[in-house]
Amino acid sequence: MPIIIELDVMLARRKMRSKELAERIGITEQNVSLLKSGKVKGVRFDTLEKICEALDCQPGDILIYKTDPEA
Repeated sequence: MPIIIELDVMLARRKMRSKELAERIGITEQNVSLLKSGKVKGVRFDTLEKICEALDCQPGDILIYKTDPEA
């Protein structure tokens, strides 16, 4: 998939645990884990907004587009 989710990187930069992020944005820790692993097919804009607010970052800091080198 050409969209890479780097939520774990941003959490590490902010020295925040998944549990704390989940509490701040109002979703379960399991859903944060799914986002971190990239096992989701989409994310709601309001959830993305809350993540960016909690981590003081931009959506582009979390979502990275990489072209497929084999395409």
